[in-house]
Amino acid sequence: MKKLALSCLLTIGASAVAHSATAQSFPTADPVIRAMWTEGMEQPSQAYRLSQLLMDSIGPRLNNTPSHHRAQDWLLQTYASWGISAKKEQYGTWRSWRRGRTHADLIAPRHRTLEATMLGWSPGTRGPVEGDIVLLPDAADSAAFNAILPSLRGKFVATSFAEPTCRPDANWQELARPATVTRMQAQRDTARRAWNARVSRAGSNLMARLEAAGAAGVLTTLWSAGWGVNKVFTTNNERIPALDLSCEDYGLVARLAENRQGPRMRLDADAEFLGEKPVFNVIAEMRGGELPNEYVVLSAHLDSFDGASGATDNGTGTITMLEAMRILKKTYPNPRRTILVGHWSSEEQGLIGSAAFASDHPEIVKGLQASFNQDNGTWRIDFIRMQGFAEAGESFGRWFGKIPNE
Repeated sequence: MKKLALSCLLTIGASAVAHSATAQSFPTADPVIRAMWTEGMEQPSQAYRLSQLLMDSIGPRLNNTPSHHRAQDWLLQTYASWGISAKKEQYGTWRSWRRGRTHADLIAPRHRTLEATMLGWSPGTRGPVEGDIVLLPDAADSAAFNAILPSLRGKFVATSFAEPTCRPDANWQELARPATVTRMQAQRDTARRAWNARVSRAGSNLMARLEAAGAAGVLTTLWSAGWGVNKVFTTNNERIPALDLSCEDYGLVARLAENRQGPRMRLDADAEFLGEKPVFNVIAEMRGGELPNEYVVLSAHLDSFDGASGATDNGTGTITMLEAMRILKKTYPNPRRTILVGHWSSEEQGLIGSAAFASDHPEIVKGLQASFNQDNGTWRIDFIRMQGFAEAGESFGRWFGKIPNE
């Protein structure tokens, strides 16, 4: 979540155990800070245990899906086990959807089980469906494309650019001759521009028009330029499935189609729309004793896309905030100000959950003293964003001055 005032990139993880307090040059004797250090740096971290359960067992948390609700219920149970008050707070409704199996086979000109998964919110097939695979037609303009549309009925239409190589560029640079790398990149850039022009000429509302034409499904790929890694997002399709194929498998079927070698696919995709249902944020609280109407907010978004486990975006932030609250409860159980943690929903749809919380709670916005948010993924922390609050650096300087330089 990128919404609230100061986005402080925090890490509380297993790697922090490496140093002991006796090896550090503490600039403060504050017993609370020392206790926090001891709990967070010397005692076994809970980050791995919590992460494994959230990412492996519960898994992806597409907004308002059954797995998203399981994750929210798990948060409530976890906070309750630590003696921290937490609740689900409704802010609206959102469509709900259940993912089932995705099984796709290339059945001509040879047999191969394809690495494929539905995009989030994709319709299923209601049993196995077979169809030829074709590339998005190359038409002169939208009107010409419309004339071709009837020929796509019952076919799987490949709509993405097919990468000519699924090796990362760094691997080419390490192993190939410089001239080879330059030539490959130039040819790839030319081919990508030509494909993008083809898509542009087809006109707007492409997916809706393919659905209306009776296509069997849509094939896509979005390679992350790394070994075996795709980004799998969502679709607005209402009747036909939208699939992501791996970089290698999409390239295979695209080349077969381009060279008119008769690629044909069988797809069995199970999915179910569950209707419009209430959607929630999870809010946990440690009430302040002296200044209960002043607030420190910790936050991260709980929702994720559905093609993987939602670990980097933003399971890491969820676990960071859980660990922070666990350590605070153990070492600072009676805080001066109220400490809130927001596990936002609908972040991937446009920061909706956090914006709704701010709108619903003007008293918290008015009393907000600082907000720390984590959504930077898994690389090392090398800077802190002040979100435009130039004078915030002075406060961070004071805070950092009380922890070891090491």
